[in-house]
Amino acid sequence: MPMALPPSPSPMPSLFSPMVLGALELPNRIWMAPLTRCRAEDGHVPGALMAEYYAQRASAGLIIAEATMAMEGHSAFWHEPGIHSQAQVDGWRLTTDAVHRAGGRIVLQIWHGGRACHPLLNGGRVPVAPSPIAITGDTVRTPEGKQPYVVPRELDDDEIPAIVEGFRLAARNAMAAGFDGVEVHGANGYLLDEFLRDGSNHRSGPYGGPIAQRARLLLEVLEAVAGETPLMGLRLSPLNSYNAMADSDPIGLITWLARRLNDLPLAYLHLMRGDFLGRQQGDVLSPAREHYRGVLVSNMGYDATEAEAAIAAGAVDAVAFGTAFLANPDLPARIRRGAPLNEPDPATFYSPGPAGYTDYPTLASV
Repeated sequence: MPMALPPSPSPMPSLFSPMVLGALELPNRIWMAPLTRCRAEDGHVPGALMAEYYAQRASAGLIIAEATMAMEGHSAFWHEPGIHSQAQVDGWRLTTDAVHRAGGRIVLQIWHGGRACHPLLNGGRVPVAPSPIAITGDTVRTPEGKQPYVVPRELDDDEIPAIVEGFRLAARNAMAAGFDGVEVHGANGYLLDEFLRDGSNHRSGPYGGPIAQRARLLLEVLEAVAGETPLMGLRLSPLNSYNAMADSDPIGLITWLARRLNDLPLAYLHLMRGDFLGRQQGDVLSPAREHYRGVLVSNMGYDATEAEAAIAAGAVDAVAFGTAFLANPDLPARIRRGAPLNEPDPATFYSPGPAGYTDYPTLASV
């Protein structure tokens, strides 16, 4: 059964109002959120199937491509793409060329999996993290089936500059691959988020303790990336408990970050407003809107009606849609026409091949 789109005024003038983002002119405020799909080829190389998938969704105001390995040896999803080799750069060029030919705009989310990585995905390498605290209550997909997460190795302070350099080179490679910019992944319990939140960062020294020190790695990465790309975004999730994450003061964390990010050449802040698992509650959008002076994009659980109202009220500047875009390559057209939405198939979210990936129908094909 198609998933009905809630009744709403057409044509939703706020959602379909153009906006300028750096040098980009976006035709609408319906962004595509980064969605891990595990369709990369051997060597974490993006191929023609991924190019087809993203080109199908080129009508988004902006596509944020999926979490992509900034550096070798830190895989957390088995078949996720990378941007640290020439083959990966060449593979991503298939996608950026296809999206641009279709009239779209696309940025790459660059990422380090941190403690969410697993030795079976990385040639036996033990994952790294701010503190030796394992993810609990979940498993990771590996070539040997689902496995529990392992206790990560605590990074030494003198290893951290190499992490920063890895992000910098990833941004440079993204530009060589033809992306319009990059989004730094600081969310969802991966390395940068692990440093930010006190539930996973128990270290002392310059990268642990108060917020200003826990945020130091993120800020160093942003400063490095800014020198390599004309457009830089950042994704944060201060409430999300996915990957066994928590923070004692998520509102204080986002408030401090929102103020501090004004000092950086950030094109937008992409904020996940809630918690996948419903464990942590709170309003992180209001302090972000109050203290951050740039473009604010929100994500998680919006339908078109709520997104239109939030933009019209000035609460956010755009909304990033996840599973709705996954199952509806022509999502903006469906929203404009008030058409029903395809229902996403969770069984094919991470499976190989085109099924549940490039075969969702468009309005023109039904």
